[in-house]
Amino acid sequence: MSLAKIYTRAQVGVDAPLVTVEVHLSNGLPAFNIVGLPEASVKESKERVRCALAHCHFLFPEQRITVNLAPADLPKQGGRYDLAIAIGIIVASGQLNHTQTEGYEFYGELALTGEIREVTAIIPALIAAARVSRCCYIPKANKMMASLVSRGARKSVTSLKDVWLDLGGQQALPFDEHIACTDEEQFSAHIDMNEVKGQAVAKRVLEIAAAGGHNVLFLGPPGTGKSMLAQRMPTIMPPMQIDQALETASIYSLIGKNIDPSHWRQRPFRSPHHTCSAVALVGGSSTPKPGEISLAHNGILFLDELPEYVR
Repeated sequence: MSLAKIYTRAQVGVDAPLVTVEVHLSNGLPAFNIVGLPEASVKESKERVRCALAHCHFLFPEQRITVNLAPADLPKQGGRYDLAIAIGIIVASGQLNHTQTEGYEFYGELALTGEIREVTAIIPALIAAARVSRCCYIPKANKMMASLVSRGARKSVTSLKDVWLDLGGQQALPFDEHIACTDEEQFSAHIDMNEVKGQAVAKRVLEIAAAGGHNVLFLGPPGTGKSMLAQRMPTIMPPMQIDQALETASIYSLIGKNIDPSHWRQRPFRSPHHTCSAVALVGGSSTPKPGEISLAHNGILFLDELPEYVR
């Protein structure tokens, strides 16, 4: 079959829209073209895919190869499409049956040796794939972060050859398991509100704020315990629910930050310095990234020396 359709997902904030990788082989002078609004990092996948296929002893077709990343109006960036493009070429060239890839999604950046490297924003992609009941192939390096998602099926792989062997039924890979963590395990043992001696009024205010979700403004001279009390406020708040924890973990996965599975439902505490830029605090830049406000989602944002911040 000279046409293959493989599924993967893009990264648009905390959303993961579906991307269909269409690979077509036609007669003519050998060429390799990628269309569908790819950025430079996606266009460079041509050489990564070519070398990875050759190193893993797959036949690289000496034909005109056209890869379309649909929808065409959605910008594509990063190396997360490498594995899907490689599998599409293998299917289109007849080295794998197209029926064996139905119901799967593929994520991963390819090394020149065929090794599969980790990608960012894996949690939103897994959540979206679980809604449509598709199994996902993910890099082994993303296994710990992916284990936080209890819904859906997935397999972690280390190389392109592992994917081919599993799809072809020659060497089956086990499904990954998710991590179950009780509420008692979520609280950090390093700091606790019961370590604060005195400050009865301040602690009462924090209890009311934690119960009602209110903001708190500390006033007082240096050394009276304002920062100490603020750092311990998450310890009197209940652990996040699973959906809340997945929202926060999705934001952290956008910047490639790993999360401790034993404390992943513990509420985040962010304390940016007052000299940080507006982009670092709010988020944005040419390649949009979450700022400190977004990273404190479902947790505590502590703005020390509040009058020193830029308006």
